[in-house]
Amino acid sequence: MFDSFAFLTGAIAFTLAFLAAGGFALVFTALYRLVTPHDEGKLIREGNLAAAVALGGAVIGYVIPLASALTQTHSLVEFAAWALLAGLIQIVSFWAVRRIAMPDVSARIERGDVASALFLLTVSVVVGMINAACMTA
Repeated sequence: MFDSFAFLTGAIAFTLAFLAAGGFALVFTALYRLVTPHDEGKLIREGNLAAAVALGGAVIGYVIPLASALTQTHSLVEFAAWALLAGLIQIVSFWAVRRIAMPDVSARIERGDVASALFLLTVSVVVGMINAACMTA
């Protein structure tokens, strides 16, 4: 038998979680774009594949722990705290790449160096996966 009340309650919870996660992803993307020295939006509009790959990697690296947080938290406040921490960790990982591993990563991305963008994507996704796994401990 179909329980319409249970479905409605679940649909409302789903909608709130989806909107919150989507909102956090949009805010993260905007903040990430502010902290990078290169202008991803302009570069992507110009057809710079490296910029798209690097930004996409950062967003994926952020959304992985965001998805984990959705399954592990019990309130919007708790989810927001994990979302903020995940965003901070992604931004710090970009900073570490830029300061330690590849100081000229932004210039490389501006030149369209896809290898550098793939390296940044890899770091972002690996950090996101570790971040997500740590949320389950």
